[in-house]
Amino acid sequence: MFERLSRIRLLYVVLAVLLLVGLLPLGLAGVLLSRRSAEELRAIEGRYQAQLVQDKARQIELYGQRYRDVVSGVARAFEITGGIHLLADPGYDARLQRSLQDDPNLIALAICPVKGEVHRAFQPDLIKREEVDQRVSDVLSRMSTRGVVISRPQIIRSGQEMGLTIAAPVMNGDQIVAAVVAVVSFQEVFKVVQQSSTKSARELLDAGLPVVFVVDQNGRAVAHPDAAVAFSERPMTDLKVVQDWLETGAQVQSALAPFTIERDGRVSPMLGSYATAELDHNSLLGVIAIQDEAAAMTSVRDMRNQTLFISLLAAAFVLLIGFYFAEKLTRPVRELAAGAHRIAAGDFSQRVKVLGRTELGELGASFNQMTDQIERFVSDLQRSADENHELFLGTVKALAAAIDGKDPYTRGHSERVSRFAVATAQGLGLPTEEIEQIRISALLHDVGKIGIDDRVLKKPAALTDEEFEVMKTHPQKGYKIMSQIPAMRDFLPGMYMHHEMINGGGYPQGLSGDQIPMQARIVSVADTFDAMTTERPYQHAMDLEAALTRLKSFVGTRYDARVVAAFIAACEAGRIRPGVTRVRRNGTNPLPLSSSEPLPDSLLAVS
Repeated sequence: MFERLSRIRLLYVVLAVLLLVGLLPLGLAGVLLSRRSAEELRAIEGRYQAQLVQDKARQIELYGQRYRDVVSGVARAFEITGGIHLLADPGYDARLQRSLQDDPNLIALAICPVKGEVHRAFQPDLIKREEVDQRVSDVLSRMSTRGVVISRPQIIRSGQEMGLTIAAPVMNGDQIVAAVVAVVSFQEVFKVVQQSSTKSARELLDAGLPVVFVVDQNGRAVAHPDAAVAFSERPMTDLKVVQDWLETGAQVQSALAPFTIERDGRVSPMLGSYATAELDHNSLLGVIAIQDEAAAMTSVRDMRNQTLFISLLAAAFVLLIGFYFAEKLTRPVRELAAGAHRIAAGDFSQRVKVLGRTELGELGASFNQMTDQIERFVSDLQRSADENHELFLGTVKALAAAIDGKDPYTRGHSERVSRFAVATAQGLGLPTEEIEQIRISALLHDVGKIGIDDRVLKKPAALTDEEFEVMKTHPQKGYKIMSQIPAMRDFLPGMYMHHEMINGGGYPQGLSGDQIPMQARIVSVADTFDAMTTERPYQHAMDLEAALTRLKSFVGTRYDARVVAAFIAACEAGRIRPGVTRVRRNGTNPLPLSSSEPLPDSLLAVS
């Protein structure tokens, strides 16, 4: 009973910490509230934009209607007075010019009889006569009925101002006898879209305010807060809201069309809306409003920041109280994790220090006991592995020595080839595991000779062609013997292919180039070098320089250039020294072999 009361359950500690996490409901409520506010504000902004573009469109229509009435009124006045005979009055042009002074929005006014001279008045500081005549010609070319013709707003190049051309016919019965043409300033529309603000379009967007502009039926800007945009008649079709208006045309008077654009290298959600201003049936203008949604939602962002600030204060308070409990809880866990990492890395020198009366304290003690057991097991396994490896190497060396011992001229040959091969592999920078495989493969490279008749194997003279063919079977015999043992699989290439040649002239498979494994290429060079530098019944042992010269001469035909280079480097560094075995020849003189003669194939087979 006393022991149960003295223990502190880890569950109680966790519950105590969780009780302090009271800021989660606060944060969640703040997020939900800000999201709801954002949706409401977005809806309000959308309704405001829709109403805004509708109001601007109506103002533009009223402005256009005003000057439609002006031009139509002049045309009707001519009809009422009985025609255009008053144009012959010498003072008529002067009176026409004075009429422009009464209305600053009238840039030019022209009376164009079907037959007779055109009478025109214009403000020379805003438009040139040639542009007046050009606009009159353009609008008259479209006039075919009694109705008023209104052209799309166009830039007046000479005055750098946008102008609208309106024409109304003067009828005499059913015939058109003249036309009244007026060029009207579009400056009032610029004032409408600028909304009494001196800010540029970019500044309006950054401030979260709507940017209103007007486009024609081709999607080109004709009125914009930045006048340069309109004067350049820049296409605004890269904005999706403009594309939507062009697709709907006059079918939809106004609509809300959210979209996205790339601003300052990032994609920004935008609020967009459009409305149609109808100057006449053939002349429609789109009133477009766009607004940066993120900037417009500043108040929501401020509210979210305030919620975050309050949450951070609450979190700081919670952290002050919970720090002690969290530290008490996490320190043992970190200690156990560090101990597990050390064990995984093979370090059993340290034990975890987890004290306490909780389950973690008991776990720490059990963990240390487990570490002791694992350390003993690993030590035993390592010792057994080392013993097995040494036993394996001893067995391999004994087998190699037994094979070499069949012939007094090749005694110690496999051991020397193994040392030469290892030094060469190290010079090539091969991995340790691969070097160990090469060492074993070199020790066993002649294991197939166990199946060669002693009369051929121990012959104290050069082999005949038939005997040479028999000797050439030792790689296959060795492969057949060792391939039955799964553990020998990694050592087979050196045993089976060490008589292959780079040019494909070797045996038993006639492989060439990179088809020959690196293991076999290394054993081949080491094998030949030892054969050349030891006494044989049919040759004297070569000195080091002569043997290396002979190896170099076979680069590209028998041997790999990289392997020979690494072998020579190992010789120059003193890691390879030829092992000369001198034995009694039973009165048989060795065959002389000069450095200029080719290496006998029988020597390669015996080696």
